[in-house]
Amino acid sequence: MRKRREVVQPAVSESERLLFGGPLRYDMGWNKHADAFLELGFRAMMTRLPGMLASSLRLARQADARAARVVMAAEVGRGVTQAVSLLAVNSALGKLLTGPDIGQRLHSAAPALVVLACVMLLAALLRAASTYATGRLEPKVERVATELYLERAANVELAAIEDHAFHKLLDTAQYGARSARHMIGHGTRVINSMISLVTAAGVLTVLHPGLLPLLVTMTLPSAWSALTNARRRYESFHTWVQHARAGQLIGNLLTEPAAAPEIRVHGMGPFLLRHFRSMSETAEAEQARLSRLAARTGLIAAGWTGLATLATYATLGALLLAGAMALSVAGTAVIAVRTGAASLDTLVLAVNELHEEALFVGDLQRLYVEAAERAIPVGGEPLPEHPEEIRFENVTFSYPRDPQPRTPGAQPRTPGAHPQDGGERSTSRPALDDVTLTLPLGRIIALVGENGSGKTTLVKLLAGLYTPDRGRILWDGVDAACADRRLLAERVAMVAQDFKRWPFTARVNVAVGRSSAAITEERLAASVAEAGAADVVADLPRGLDTLLARNFSGGHELSGGQWQRLGIARAAYRRGSILIVDEPTAALDARAELEVFEKIRALAGSGQTVVLITHRLASVRHADLVHVLEHGRLVESGTPEQLLARGGVYAELYTLQAEQFTAKATAAPRKVPSPKPA
Repeated sequence: MRKRREVVQPAVSESERLLFGGPLRYDMGWNKHADAFLELGFRAMMTRLPGMLASSLRLARQADARAARVVMAAEVGRGVTQAVSLLAVNSALGKLLTGPDIGQRLHSAAPALVVLACVMLLAALLRAASTYATGRLEPKVERVATELYLERAANVELAAIEDHAFHKLLDTAQYGARSARHMIGHGTRVINSMISLVTAAGVLTVLHPGLLPLLVTMTLPSAWSALTNARRRYESFHTWVQHARAGQLIGNLLTEPAAAPEIRVHGMGPFLLRHFRSMSETAEAEQARLSRLAARTGLIAAGWTGLATLATYATLGALLLAGAMALSVAGTAVIAVRTGAASLDTLVLAVNELHEEALFVGDLQRLYVEAAERAIPVGGEPLPEHPEEIRFENVTFSYPRDPQPRTPGAQPRTPGAHPQDGGERSTSRPALDDVTLTLPLGRIIALVGENGSGKTTLVKLLAGLYTPDRGRILWDGVDAACADRRLLAERVAMVAQDFKRWPFTARVNVAVGRSSAAITEERLAASVAEAGAADVVADLPRGLDTLLARNFSGGHELSGGQWQRLGIARAAYRRGSILIVDEPTAALDARAELEVFEKIRALAGSGQTVVLITHRLASVRHADLVHVLEHGRLVESGTPEQLLARGGVYAELYTLQAEQFTAKATAAPRKVPSPKPA
């Protein structure tokens, strides 16, 4: 088994420990695909060359087949013109260096010189055609690759997005689209250089076979240097990608509107700047390490190249002195050597650059494969048209644990990759543990419990965002795990506690509730009215066409309560048969809260099922059924009146909240000191 290389890393900064809980490094040892690429040598890289060129060609044809054909034809044509030009140069030198007088020599060389001029003109035209077609092709390739990346990422299970390893692949694969674009240019250079090299090598072989090995020896050092440095850069990128993202996060916080008030009130600017500097200096140390190694490798390669070049020209001189080569042939050989060396050097660098970009495209292709494996299933059993109930039977669900234990020096969780669900992920116990309950449709069902009790997890399972580890969720006997997930989602509308505030117009923020449907004014107006958001829209400078993003010119910002009304309007626009509302009045005042619950009761009265999560137990008094969760288990079920009479967990929580409003003040009145006489 090949021993894995050790990477010398700068010491972990105090900023990493304080802000992120540990070193922000990806351990390449657990990255299952990295070493397979990093261990490649030049021979293996050349072996992979046909596959890399084929990959570039497939991307090019997929983006713009016509432009791809133009590039291929132009590069092949340029290679042919270089072959013809070398032959023309050889013929012209032979005529110029032999003959009785200079006039006759020039006359004899004229046809070869005319051919050379025509070939150079044709080469210029072909270069222009290739440049134009490549300029058209590259952005299209990047767009196609990016669309594929985004499409695959958008269609995976929610659990995949929240998985640490998959999120790391998302981080690295996003650079694959840009690399796919660069592969087009590198691929054309490889093709052109290969044709030029074959031409120069053929001429040298004809002139003197001993010159060909010397030509190869001249270029091998640069090949070794380029490949070595590419491996180092790629490994460093994978190791440090999370550290770079964390540094950008700190920088973005300093300009983020949401963080601006607290930064100024608490004086956090110098604090964040200090840690931004510390993170940057840590990253700079890694770049300095790479530069130091690259400089050392470059010096070794330059010395080797110098010796090989000296040996090549010494051989040419020896052949001339020995009379084994005519002067005209030696001149052509010098041109061929220089052309061949330049072509081989360009080929090596282009192959190396192609290989380096192919590593990142490989990450993108691995994302395609893994995303397909973790995609939301397509198709399945149809759900009942008008089900009467949804039943959870012995449902158990646990969030995946971080694959890397959080011990001192261990890899921390990716910042922002795993949002918390009300504390339901902060423990190793199941988020839901053997839960059996029924949700009668066409009613108002309330889910009650303290933070971390499993309420949000339960509604995400109901919406099909997760599937149970054990147990079943039945729609009148049809197991949701076997049902068509997209049709299941069609029946659900959700107002999450932290619903997305899209940086678009108010119109779009409502209409994304059913983005697949055409936007109609009637449906928008009805949804805004149902949510009680008419006043919110009326106060906007441009009504529904107001941009809700302060970081854009003309943008407007809403208050938390206004956003909450717009979120309810979004759910109303969706017209799902099941409305899931998670803490719908958290940002509302008492009067607005009463109005929202009146709207929710009206929705249930029209036949829509409402699943309500709220900590304000006075708000669930009109619920038809209340399920009480505690530590992931169902502990009580019944109407509000039944649960109050039972005196269990619900009654205890209700009493605690009621006492906040009914308890009399027991503290002595505060004495205000009399003003002192002047």
